[in-house]
Amino acid sequence: MTKKLEQTWRWYGPADTVSLQDIKQAGATGIVTALHHIPHGEVWPVDDIRERKTDIEAAGLRWSVVESVPVHEAIKTRRADAQRYLENYRQTLRNLAQEGIKTICYNFMPVLDWTRTQLDLEMKDGSKALYFNWNDLAVFDLFVLKREGAERDYPDDVKAEAQRRYESYTDDQIALLNTNILMGIPGERSTELDELRESIREYADIGFDGLRKNLIWFLSSIADVCEEHGIRMTIHPDDPPDPILGLPRIASNKEDLLYIIRELDRPFNGICFCTGSLGAGMTNDIPAIFDAVKERVYFVHLRNVKKDAQGNFFEADHLDGDVNMYAVMKALVAENQRRNTPIPFRPDHGHQMLDDLQKTTAPGYSAIGRLRGLAELRGLELGITGQ
Repeated sequence: MTKKLEQTWRWYGPADTVSLQDIKQAGATGIVTALHHIPHGEVWPVDDIRERKTDIEAAGLRWSVVESVPVHEAIKTRRADAQRYLENYRQTLRNLAQEGIKTICYNFMPVLDWTRTQLDLEMKDGSKALYFNWNDLAVFDLFVLKREGAERDYPDDVKAEAQRRYESYTDDQIALLNTNILMGIPGERSTELDELRESIREYADIGFDGLRKNLIWFLSSIADVCEEHGIRMTIHPDDPPDPILGLPRIASNKEDLLYIIRELDRPFNGICFCTGSLGAGMTNDIPAIFDAVKERVYFVHLRNVKKDAQGNFFEADHLDGDVNMYAVMKALVAENQRRNTPIPFRPDHGHQMLDDLQKTTAPGYSAIGRLRGLAELRGLELGITGQ
């Protein structure tokens, strides 16, 4: 009999407007969550982990994946105080493993997590999607952040359009753009402008090669804990998969991901395969990337994007975008048959639609859009497996 993928759902904890009961009704069986109330870099106490796990299991669900245990900036930059945060990270991994939670998603994006310039782009059907536009990023970079040397990073047509937009935008529009770009993960604080400027200066000295070396150093520093406790680390690709605001990106394409898993070639060192993040890359062939790294894929985000010639993109319906979701799902189903345990996937993001248009939800994480996405992906898997 064909093994099914594990259907999971991201949940932001008790404060999430989408409840565990909602998730159960959507058909997911696994929960992807984190302790967002713990400051970055601090140890996750066993009692807090156990309380969250108990809540999830009381709803008849399973805590399948941690997304994320944040990597503190001191580790990414390898500052003098990094050792303290490394040891805290190691202890958090031990505490999670003690409670049986052993698949960890993380990212190594400098300062900012995923970045969008608009959170409510209206689709033809009236639903709303997340959007990234290089012209608006240039407005922020050139005229709000005023980063030194920023003009060298944009072609003339983008700089001209950014100038036009900046002169036409109201103060409220500029403030909203600023908020969108600096927005943090729900339940966590956003980045401040001065903090971003200082980080940009710091990462300018580190560069692409330095950041890659720091990632391998981080993974080497936790390897013994991961291997002792059976933990699998999964790095999330950069989102968008391009350098932005002068910050290096080291997990953006096939070459990057292969470097990561080959440079520290140990089974715990894995990939969170995100079709949306990688799909935003103009030259990324998503099925080919999956084929190259599939043996180390321990967690999957399925999301689609639609790009234009400039590389601007919006998050499309899960089965309607530039990502060949049929090809991805077919390869994922085949790989899943080789595994002893099912590969967990979640519908990543979703349009704000129907009743959720009247609700306040985390951007990309309203209930109905993800319900639709999960249903479509579940049907696609069923169509491929025939069971």
